[in-house]
Amino acid sequence: MNLIHIAQETFHIEADALYKAATRLDQTFLDAIDIILATKGKLIITGVGKSGLVGAKMAATFASTGTSSFFLHPTEALHGDLGMIGKEDTLLAISSSGESEELTKILPHIKRFEIPLIALTGNPNSTLGAYADVFLDISVEKEACPLGVAPTTSTTLTMALGDALAIALMQKRGFKQEDFASFHPGGSLGKKLFVRIKDLMRTKNLPIIKNTALLKEAIVVMSEGKLGTVLIVDEANKLMGVLSDGDLRRALMTEAFSLEHLALDYANKYPKSYTNTDLLASEALEIIEQGKIQLLVITNMDGAIVGVLHIHDLINAGIKSK
Repeated sequence: MNLIHIAQETFHIEADALYKAATRLDQTFLDAIDIILATKGKLIITGVGKSGLVGAKMAATFASTGTSSFFLHPTEALHGDLGMIGKEDTLLAISSSGESEELTKILPHIKRFEIPLIALTGNPNSTLGAYADVFLDISVEKEACPLGVAPTTSTTLTMALGDALAIALMQKRGFKQEDFASFHPGGSLGKKLFVRIKDLMRTKNLPIIKNTALLKEAIVVMSEGKLGTVLIVDEANKLMGVLSDGDLRRALMTEAFSLEHLALDYANKYPKSYTNTDLLASEALEIIEQGKIQLLVITNMDGAIVGVLHIHDLINAGIKSK
Protein backbone atom coordinates (compact mmCIF):
# COMPACT_ATOMS: atom_id res chain seq x y z
CA MET A 1 0.00 0.00 0.00
CA ASN A 2 1.54 3.30 -1.14
CA LEU A 3 0.46 5.76 1.54
CA ILE A 4 2.23 8.67 -0.15
CA HIS A 5 0.17 8.02 -3.27
CA ILE A 6 -3.02 7.89 -1.19
CA ALA A 7 -2.15 11.22 0.43
CA GLN A 8 -1.34 12.78 -2.94
CA GLU A 9 -4.63 11.54 -4.35
CA THR A 10 -6.44 13.21 -1.45
CA PHE A 11 -4.76 16.51 -2.32
CA HIS A 12 -5.64 16.09 -6.00
CA ILE A 13 -9.30 15.29 -5.34
CA GLU A 14 -9.76 18.24 -3.01
CA ALA A 15 -7.76 20.64 -5.19
CA ASP A 16 -9.84 19.67 -8.23
CA ALA A 17 -13.05 20.34 -6.29
CA LEU A 18 -11.77 23.77 -5.25
CA TYR A 19 -10.86 24.63 -8.83
CA LYS A 20 -14.26 23.62 -10.17
CA ALA A 21 -16.04 25.54 -7.41
CA ALA A 22 -14.00 28.64 -8.25
CA THR A 23 -15.09 28.48 -11.89
CA ARG A 24 -18.78 28.28 -11.01
CA LEU A 25 -18.86 31.33 -8.75
CA ASP A 26 -21.52 33.70 -10.06
CA GLN A 27 -23.92 36.48 -9.09
CA THR A 28 -25.18 34.51 -6.11
CA PHE A 29 -21.79 34.96 -4.42
CA LEU A 30 -22.09 38.73 -4.92
CA ASP A 31 -25.67 38.60 -3.61
CA ALA A 32 -24.42 36.90 -0.44
CA ILE A 33 -21.78 39.63 -0.03
CA ASP A 34 -24.43 42.33 -0.41
CA ILE A 35 -26.68 40.70 2.20
CA ILE A 36 -23.84 40.46 4.73
CA LEU A 37 -22.72 44.03 4.09
CA ALA A 38 -26.28 45.25 4.61
CA THR A 39 -26.59 43.34 7.90
CA LYS A 40 -26.93 45.77 10.78
CA GLY A 41 -26.70 43.05 13.39
CA LYS A 42 -24.52 39.96 13.37
CA LEU A 43 -23.77 37.22 10.86
CA ILE A 44 -24.77 34.01 12.61
CA ILE A 45 -23.33 30.71 11.35
CA THR A 46 -25.07 27.43 12.00
CA GLY A 47 -24.58 23.80 11.05
CA VAL A 48 -24.55 20.24 12.40
CA GLY A 49 -21.69 17.77 12.77
CA LYS A 50 -18.68 18.44 10.53
CA SER A 51 -20.56 21.34 8.97
CA GLY A 52 -20.91 22.80 12.44
CA LEU A 53 -17.19 22.50 13.10
CA VAL A 54 -16.44 24.23 9.82
CA GLY A 55 -19.08 26.84 10.67
CA ALA A 56 -17.41 27.61 14.01
CA LYS A 57 -14.13 28.20 12.19
CA MET A 58 -15.87 30.41 9.64
CA ALA A 59 -17.49 32.49 12.40
CA ALA A 60 -14.07 33.03 13.99
CA THR A 61 -12.61 34.09 10.64
CA PHE A 62 -15.45 36.52 9.96
CA ALA A 63 -15.23 37.99 13.46
CA SER A 64 -11.48 38.61 13.18
CA THR A 65 -11.73 40.22 9.76
CA GLY A 66 -14.35 42.86 10.44
CA THR A 67 -17.67 40.99 10.17
CA SER A 68 -19.36 40.66 13.56
CA SER A 69 -20.20 36.96 13.77
CA PHE A 70 -20.73 33.98 16.05
CA PHE A 71 -21.61 30.29 15.74
CA LEU A 72 -24.96 28.94 16.94
CA HIS A 73 -25.69 25.22 17.04
CA PRO A 74 -29.20 24.52 15.69
CA THR A 75 -29.99 22.11 18.54
CA GLU A 76 -29.21 24.82 21.08
CA ALA A 77 -31.33 27.21 19.02
CA LEU A 78 -34.28 24.84 19.29
CA HIS A 79 -33.92 24.74 23.07
CA GLY A 80 -33.93 28.42 23.88
CA ASP A 81 -31.00 30.00 22.03
CA LEU A 82 -33.14 30.97 19.05
CA GLY A 83 -33.63 34.24 20.91
CA MET A 84 -29.96 35.01 20.20
CA ILE A 85 -30.94 35.71 16.59
CA GLY A 86 -32.27 39.23 16.14
CA LYS A 87 -34.29 40.81 13.35
CA GLU A 88 -31.24 42.73 12.14
CA ASP A 89 -29.10 39.59 11.90
CA THR A 90 -28.34 37.34 8.95
CA LEU A 91 -28.15 33.54 9.17
CA LEU A 92 -25.63 31.54 7.16
CA ALA A 93 -26.60 27.86 7.34
CA ILE A 94 -24.36 24.97 6.26
CA SER A 95 -25.58 21.50 5.28
CA SER A 96 -24.18 19.41 2.45
CA SER A 97 -27.45 17.55 2.00
CA GLY A 98 -29.64 20.48 2.98
CA GLU A 99 -31.76 18.10 5.03
CA SER A 100 -30.07 18.03 8.46
CA GLU A 101 -33.02 17.55 10.78
CA GLU A 102 -31.85 19.84 13.58
CA LEU A 103 -31.18 22.58 11.06
CA THR A 104 -34.37 22.32 9.02
CA LYS A 105 -36.47 22.55 12.19
CA ILE A 106 -35.34 26.11 12.88
CA LEU A 107 -35.80 27.38 9.31
CA PRO A 108 -39.56 28.16 9.61
CA HIS A 109 -38.82 30.29 12.67
CA ILE A 110 -36.04 32.12 10.82
CA LYS A 111 -38.31 32.97 7.91
CA ARG A 112 -41.14 33.95 10.25
CA PHE A 113 -38.97 36.82 11.46
CA GLU A 114 -37.89 37.60 7.88
CA ILE A 115 -34.23 37.09 8.75
CA PRO A 116 -32.07 36.81 5.60
CA LEU A 117 -30.83 33.27 5.03
CA ILE A 118 -27.71 32.32 3.08
CA ALA A 119 -27.47 28.59 2.42
CA LEU A 120 -24.27 26.66 1.79
CA THR A 121 -25.51 23.33 0.51
CA GLY A 122 -24.88 20.85 -2.24
CA ASN A 123 -28.58 20.46 -3.03
CA PRO A 124 -30.52 23.56 -4.18
CA ASN A 125 -33.74 21.52 -4.16
CA SER A 126 -33.38 20.57 -0.51
CA THR A 127 -35.36 22.02 2.38
CA LEU A 128 -32.50 24.40 3.17
CA GLY A 129 -32.20 25.39 -0.46
CA ALA A 130 -35.94 26.11 -0.65
CA TYR A 131 -35.88 28.42 2.38
CA ALA A 132 -32.71 30.26 1.35
CA ASP A 133 -32.61 33.80 0.02
CA VAL A 134 -29.21 33.00 -1.52
CA PHE A 135 -27.90 29.53 -2.39
CA LEU A 136 -24.13 28.90 -2.57
CA ASP A 137 -23.20 25.58 -4.12
CA ILE A 138 -20.87 23.33 -2.09
CA SER A 139 -21.54 20.16 -4.07
CA VAL A 140 -18.58 17.92 -4.90
CA GLU A 141 -18.18 15.02 -7.32
CA LYS A 142 -16.58 12.79 -4.71
CA GLU A 143 -15.26 12.81 -1.20
CA ALA A 144 -11.58 12.05 -0.71
CA CYS A 145 -12.66 9.31 1.69
CA PRO A 146 -12.37 6.01 -0.25
CA LEU A 147 -15.66 4.88 1.27
CA GLY A 148 -17.31 8.10 0.16
CA VAL A 149 -18.85 8.65 3.60
CA ALA A 150 -16.50 10.82 5.66
CA PRO A 151 -16.91 14.53 4.83
CA THR A 152 -13.52 15.50 3.44
CA THR A 153 -13.67 17.21 0.06
CA SER A 154 -16.98 18.83 0.96
CA THR A 155 -15.72 20.28 4.23
CA THR A 156 -12.57 21.58 2.54
CA LEU A 157 -14.68 23.29 -0.11
CA THR A 158 -17.05 24.73 2.50
CA MET A 159 -14.19 26.19 4.50
CA ALA A 160 -12.63 27.66 1.36
CA LEU A 161 -15.94 29.25 0.39
CA GLY A 162 -16.19 30.77 3.86
CA ASP A 163 -12.67 32.15 3.47
CA ALA A 164 -13.59 33.57 0.07
CA LEU A 165 -16.57 35.37 1.58
CA ALA A 166 -14.46 36.75 4.42
CA ILE A 167 -11.69 37.97 2.10
CA ALA A 168 -14.15 39.56 -0.31
CA LEU A 169 -15.81 41.36 2.61
CA MET A 170 -12.41 42.56 3.85
CA GLN A 171 -11.67 44.05 0.46
CA LYS A 172 -15.11 45.62 0.14
CA ARG A 173 -14.84 47.21 3.58
CA GLY A 174 -11.27 48.39 3.05
CA PHE A 175 -10.17 46.33 6.06
CA LYS A 176 -6.50 47.14 6.72
CA GLN A 177 -3.59 45.55 8.51
CA GLU A 178 -4.15 47.88 11.46
CA ASP A 179 -7.78 46.78 11.69
CA PHE A 180 -6.76 43.14 11.78
CA ALA A 181 -4.16 43.85 14.46
CA SER A 182 -6.76 45.60 16.62
CA PHE A 183 -8.70 42.32 16.75
CA HIS A 184 -5.47 40.43 17.56
CA PRO A 185 -3.60 42.59 20.10
CA GLY A 186 -1.88 39.52 21.52
CA GLY A 187 -0.75 38.21 18.14
CA SER A 188 2.55 38.95 16.45
CA LEU A 189 0.98 41.54 14.15
CA GLY A 190 -0.80 43.25 17.02
CA LYS A 191 2.43 43.43 18.96
CA LYS A 192 4.27 44.81 15.97
CA LEU A 193 1.70 47.54 15.35
CA PHE A 194 0.64 48.50 18.88
CA VAL A 195 3.26 47.69 21.53
CA ARG A 196 5.50 50.68 22.16
CA ILE A 197 8.68 51.41 24.09
CA LYS A 198 6.73 52.80 27.04
CA ASP A 199 4.85 49.49 27.37
CA LEU A 200 8.02 47.43 27.87
CA MET A 201 10.76 49.68 29.20
CA ARG A 202 12.05 49.25 32.74
CA THR A 203 11.79 52.32 34.93
CA LYS A 204 12.51 51.05 38.44
CA ASN A 205 15.68 49.89 40.21
CA LEU A 206 17.87 50.87 37.27
CA PRO A 207 21.62 50.24 37.62
CA ILE A 208 22.70 53.89 37.70
CA ILE A 209 25.98 55.24 39.09
CA LYS A 210 27.53 58.70 39.22
CA ASN A 211 30.44 59.64 36.97
CA THR A 212 32.64 59.73 40.07
CA ALA A 213 32.04 56.04 40.86
CA LEU A 214 34.99 53.66 40.74
CA LEU A 215 35.02 50.55 38.59
CA LYS A 216 34.79 48.26 41.64
CA GLU A 217 31.58 50.05 42.66
CA ALA A 218 30.22 49.75 39.13
CA ILE A 219 30.76 45.98 39.16
CA VAL A 220 28.64 45.62 42.29
CA VAL A 221 25.82 47.72 40.78
CA MET A 222 26.06 45.78 37.50
CA SER A 223 25.71 42.49 39.37
CA GLU A 224 22.74 43.72 41.40
CA GLY A 225 21.02 45.26 38.38
CA LYS A 226 21.01 41.98 36.44
CA LEU A 227 21.11 43.78 33.08
CA GLY A 228 24.78 43.24 32.36
CA THR A 229 25.13 47.03 32.21
CA VAL A 230 25.49 50.12 34.38
CA LEU A 231 24.37 53.60 33.38
CA ILE A 232 26.65 56.49 34.24
CA VAL A 233 25.21 59.96 34.88
CA ASP A 234 26.58 63.38 35.80
CA GLU A 235 25.58 65.53 38.76
CA ALA A 236 22.39 66.58 36.91
CA ASN A 237 21.51 62.90 36.32
CA LYS A 238 22.13 63.25 32.58
CA LEU A 239 23.42 60.21 30.73
CA MET A 240 27.20 60.28 30.26
CA GLY A 241 28.02 56.70 29.38
CA VAL A 242 27.14 53.02 29.52
CA LEU A 243 29.41 50.33 30.88
CA SER A 244 28.51 46.82 29.71
CA ASP A 245 29.87 43.47 30.78
CA GLY A 246 31.55 43.36 27.37
CA ASP A 247 33.29 46.65 28.09
CA LEU A 248 34.43 45.20 31.40
CA ARG A 249 35.88 42.08 29.78
CA ARG A 250 37.78 44.18 27.25
CA ALA A 251 39.09 46.38 30.06
CA LEU A 252 40.49 43.32 31.83
CA MET A 253 42.76 42.73 28.82
CA THR A 254 44.46 46.12 29.13
CA GLU A 255 47.75 46.56 31.02
CA ALA A 256 46.55 49.65 32.85
CA PHE A 257 43.40 48.00 34.19
CA SER A 258 42.55 48.87 37.78
CA LEU A 259 39.44 48.49 39.89
CA GLU A 260 40.36 51.84 41.40
CA HIS A 261 39.89 53.64 38.10
CA LEU A 262 36.69 55.52 37.31
CA ALA A 263 34.05 53.36 35.70
CA LEU A 264 33.60 56.10 33.12
CA ASP A 265 37.17 55.48 31.90
CA TYR A 266 36.10 52.11 30.49
CA ALA A 267 32.56 53.02 29.44
CA ASN A 268 31.05 53.80 26.06
CA LYS A 269 30.72 57.57 26.20
CA TYR A 270 28.45 57.71 23.14
CA PRO A 271 25.75 55.16 23.97
CA LYS A 272 22.57 54.65 21.98
CA SER A 273 19.66 56.48 23.59
CA TYR A 274 16.14 57.44 22.58
CA THR A 275 13.58 59.93 23.81
CA ASN A 276 10.36 58.96 22.03
CA THR A 277 8.62 56.42 24.24
CA ASP A 278 5.79 56.18 21.69
CA LEU A 279 8.17 54.53 19.22
CA LEU A 280 6.98 51.04 18.27
CA ALA A 281 8.79 48.29 20.15
CA SER A 282 9.45 46.54 16.82
CA GLU A 283 11.28 49.67 15.59
CA ALA A 284 13.23 49.86 18.84
CA LEU A 285 14.32 46.27 18.28
CA GLU A 286 15.66 47.29 14.87
CA ILE A 287 17.73 50.06 16.49
CA ILE A 288 19.11 47.55 19.01
CA GLU A 289 19.91 44.95 16.34
CA GLN A 290 21.51 47.45 13.97
CA GLY A 291 23.57 48.97 16.79
CA LYS A 292 24.60 45.49 17.97
CA ILE A 293 23.71 46.40 21.53
CA GLN A 294 21.67 44.73 24.24
CA LEU A 295 20.17 47.75 25.91
CA LEU A 296 18.64 51.00 24.68
CA VAL A 297 18.62 53.87 27.16
CA ILE A 298 15.51 56.03 27.21
CA THR A 299 15.98 59.66 28.25
CA ASN A 300 13.87 62.77 28.45
CA MET A 301 14.57 65.84 26.34
CA ASP A 302 17.07 67.06 28.94
CA GLY A 303 19.10 63.86 28.72
CA ALA A 304 18.02 62.45 32.08
CA ILE A 305 17.38 58.71 32.19
CA VAL A 306 13.73 57.67 32.40
CA GLY A 307 14.08 53.99 31.58
CA VAL A 308 15.85 51.26 29.64
CA LEU A 309 14.71 48.76 27.03
CA HIS A 310 16.59 45.46 27.04
CA ILE A 311 16.64 43.11 24.07
CA HIS A 312 15.59 40.22 26.30
CA ASP A 313 12.42 42.07 27.30
CA LEU A 314 11.56 42.55 23.63
CA ILE A 315 12.19 38.92 22.76
CA ASN A 316 10.26 37.65 25.79
CA ALA A 317 7.31 39.83 24.76
CA GLY A 318 7.32 38.24 21.31
CA ILE A 319 8.40 41.40 19.51
CA LYS A 320 9.91 40.93 16.08
CA SER A 321 11.67 43.51 13.95
CA LYS A 322 9.97 44.63 10.74
